Amino acid sequence: MPKITFLGHAAFSIEHDGKTVLVDPFLTGNPKAAATADEVAADAIFLTHAHGDHLGDTVAIAKRTGAPVVAIVELAHELEEGGVASVFNPNIGGTVDLDWVSVRLTPAWHTGTSPSGTTSTPAGLVIEIGGKRIYHLGDTGLFSDLALPSKRGHIDVALVPIGGHFTMDRFDAVVAADFLKADQIIPCHYDTFPPIETDVQAYKSDVQNAGYAEVVVLEPGATHAL
Repeated sequence: MPKITFLGHAAFSIEHDGKTVLVDPFLTGNPKAAATADEVAADAIFLTHAHGDHLGDTVAIAKRTGAPVVAIVELAHELEEGGVASVFNPNIGGTVDLDWVSVRLTPAWHTGTSPSGTTSTPAGLVIEIGGKRIYHLGDTGLFSDLALPSKRGHIDVALVPIGGHFTMDRFDAVVAADFLKADQIIPCHYDTFPPIETDVQAYKSDVQNAGYAEVVVLEPGATHAL
């Protein structure tokens, strides 16, 4: 049974059968980080986009653990140049299958320039692991194509940004919940910094009162079993 641990901001650890995927491991400099970059386990690292609060400690963790990194092609090239030994470079619509876990890149409406200046397209991540399907929306505004991943396969859990300012706010994220058709939603990308502070309990109430999904609010460091 896969387990999802919220590491703060938009960073998650997904564990199953002794292996761990890290998503957007922004830990150093993250005031909500539930772990440090030198202590997290990683058998693979998946990135939604190149902004520093998502790319985070990827290079250091990949070099320490040997974990392969999956990132959109331009960002993948930057990581290779930065000394990451194992990199996969799909584009939007592409799937990388590592046998024990797979990830498909989907559109996300955002921007995506890395701290070193590489420009690339942001993505969402549809992750399949342990018979479950987890959709990390990445940083995105509200758009109707958020409904499309569920057309290909049922979404068990969606990881949804709700903080506003840089992504959709909690009100747009209620509409997104309707589009997603997920069983459960775990909110993220809120309360890390003042511009993205919001009322997560109000979001939970709005989504559940509408009957769209169960909302699981995780404090940084908390784990949810699927």
